[in-house]
Amino acid sequence: MPKTGKKYLQVKEKIDSQKPYPLREAISLLQQTAYAKFDETVDVAIRLGVDPRKADQMVRGTVLLPHGIGREVNVLVFAKGEKEKEARDAGADFVGAEDLVEKISGGWVAFDKAVATPDLMAMVGKIAKILGPRGLMPNPKVGTVTFNLKETIEDLKKGKVEFRTEKSGIVHVPVGKKSFDPQKLYENILSLMETIIRLKPSSSKGLYLKNIVVSSTMGLGIKVDPATVKAQ
Repeated sequence: MPKTGKKYLQVKEKIDSQKPYPLREAISLLQQTAYAKFDETVDVAIRLGVDPRKADQMVRGTVLLPHGIGREVNVLVFAKGEKEKEARDAGADFVGAEDLVEKISGGWVAFDKAVATPDLMAMVGKIAKILGPRGLMPNPKVGTVTFNLKETIEDLKKGKVEFRTEKSGIVHVPVGKKSFDPQKLYENILSLMETIIRLKPSSSKGLYLKNIVVSSTMGLGIKVDPATVKAQ
């Protein structure tokens, strides 16, 4: 049996695993107890009162976090002609068509987000089995299949994140770094929660926000009181 680390035990003593904390207090506690030497990512996990097996209860969307996620986002764009130039001018890291499909078919996936113009989706579909499982497949429902490349690329670079409910009804979203100013983390999480609440399916009955947990990469999960995640 692996030995539990001393730092882990010290952190565990400071967090009440059964108590839902007000959002601001949860953020403060997370930053105080994050013990890794690197700048950990802060994630939010939200358990929703939905059945994602039903198409009308799938919660899926995007949110532009006001303070980004704290790291550079590499954007790849499938485009040709004038749209290829537009993508490059907008700051895309990789732009192409057949050449990128061939490269990805060979196993290369060194990018964070993929965007495609609608006319190239048939070609991109050839590598859907590679991109899909990694969450990299362009999708019109989240705005990554579009001719509006400039705005889309700029938003992704600024910190626009995509989310969708998993089979268990949980949404996982990165909302920044532990080094962020607490107010910036607070505002990022509020933006996410406002979007999640707005997307509540009309067919979802009963409690919608069942459980909210914030955590850092190596840290323990901290429960958040759902009543404190609305703008005040």
